[in-house]
Parts: sequence; C-alpha cells; structure tokens
Amino acid sequence: MKLSFTKMHGLGNDFVVVDATRTPVSLTPAQVRALADRHFGVGCDQVLLVEPPARADVDFRYRIFNADGGEVEQCGNGARCFVRFVHDKGLTDKRKIRVETRSGIIELRLTDNGLVTVDMGAPVFDPARIPFVTESEAIVQPLEVDGQTLAITTLSMGNPHAVQVVANVDAAPVARLGAKIELHPAFPARVNAGFVEVLDTHHVRLRVFERGVGETLACGTGACAAAVTVILRELAASPVRVDTRGGRLGIAWAGKGEPVMMTGPAVAVFEGEMTLNNNSGDSAQ
Repeated sequence: MKLSFTKMHGLGNDFVVVDATRTPVSLTPAQVRALADRHFGVGCDQVLLVEPPARADVDFRYRIFNADGGEVEQCGNGARCFVRFVHDKGLTDKRKIRVETRSGIIELRLTDNGLVTVDMGAPVFDPARIPFVTESEAIVQPLEVDGQTLAITTLSMGNPHAVQVVANVDAAPVARLGAKIELHPAFPARVNAGFVEVLDTHHVRLRVFERGVGETLACGTGACAAAVTVILRELAASPVRVDTRGGRLGIAWAGKGEPVMMTGPAVAVFEGEMTLNNNSGDSAQ
C-alpha cells in the first residue's frame, strides 16, 4: 500500500498526518509502527488520520495512534497540527472547527497570527474516569514507585495524566520514573507522567513521559494537565506559560468545570509517500 502523508510538528512533538477524507485508510498496528520508526520509516511520535465526520454536528473526525501502534484518545499538539493541515489542504475555510476524537468533541480556532487555540474541554478528576485506582479524591496523592513515595496529581485531559511538581525539571529522572509511572498498576489504562517546575506565578517548565511513546519534546495535553495541577495546588495562576523542551504553550483555565484553552504553533515540515507492506509484519520500503 502506497500512503501519502504530511510530516508536521507542534513544538517538536511530531506527527505523520494522513488525509482519509476522500478515500478510507485503515492502518494495522504494525503499519503504524513502520511509519513511526525513525530509522526505517518516516519517524514520528504519533500518526494522525483525518477522516470525514461521522455525525452532523462536527466538521471532521480524527484518530490518533502512538508510535507503538496503539490508538489513543487525545493529543493536544496533534489537534493544533490537525487544524493547520485541513486549512493547508483546502479541506475547510472555517477558522473555527469542531472535531470528533475518541475522547469526545473539541473545538479548534486558527488565529490571525497563525497560532492555533484549542478548547480542550474541562479536566476530569473522577478517579474512575481517569482511570486511577485509589480510595481518595485528594488533589495530591501518594504513589509508591521504586521504594519512594511520589506526590502526584491525577486527572484526564481526554487521556490520563499523573503530574508531579519537581524542584528542577532538568535534573528530574524522567526516563526512569516516567516508564515506571506509565505502567504502574494504579493506572489500568497506563498514564502520561508529567514533571513540572514552577518558575513564577504564571510560568512553568515541563517534561512529559508519554504513554506508548516515551519522553517527547512537547505534550499538549500534558501542558494542560501541568497547568491545571499548579493552579489547583495554588502554586501558579491562569494564564500559565508552559515551556517544554520544544517551545512554549499558553494555557488558560478558570477553574473546575471550565474548559482548558491551549494556544500554540503547528508547522508542516514536508510531504511524501511511503510504501507499507499489507501483511502484519513491520517491514516497509
């Protein structure tokens, strides 16, 4: 199968974006892994499929596949690349669009300065809906990892997050602890592990170990989760500038029950074609 794609990124969180609005595209987990492979494929953190709407009240549907081949619910940086893609491809001339994802409907707006603002919806704190196995609904909860007790805040931004506040994000053991937090039995659907350092009332730094990917240069839902965490814990106030290794996102949140608004860039890098084997193997040419 020959597949046309656009390579995009949001602050270095990179994507292979495929237009499936005219012709249906079905990818096996092995084919997703082949696309995402940085040595033998195109290379990306996630593969995004742009599809026609399945309901009358939305403009598009999009699906998100992690580099390990698994389909996930939401991706903030991917959402910004999505709206840039459908505009660049002439699939819509709307500046504000409604998009169906696996976790629900989100609204995206292309601003006059070229940035994209995404209404990510209200964060979810109910442990059963994150999901997170606990008997408490406290904002800060203990998590035992490798013989130490971490203080985490858990929430869902359409996907699960566990955020901890650290003194120095550069020195945080993101790779070691992130991998163990992701697979911790308290998170039956696995989890994205965030490490946030508070610089001042409206400014934080963030690193995220993403579920099914590993550490990425930026994570949009992770930035939302980090901003919500520091606001809840009264360590910062909205709006919050979130500096990731790939660049800066702006996050605004008015409090519980209110949507999180994320603003940042989306960039198209190049276009190409890749031939994927139709069998279940990972090989591609």
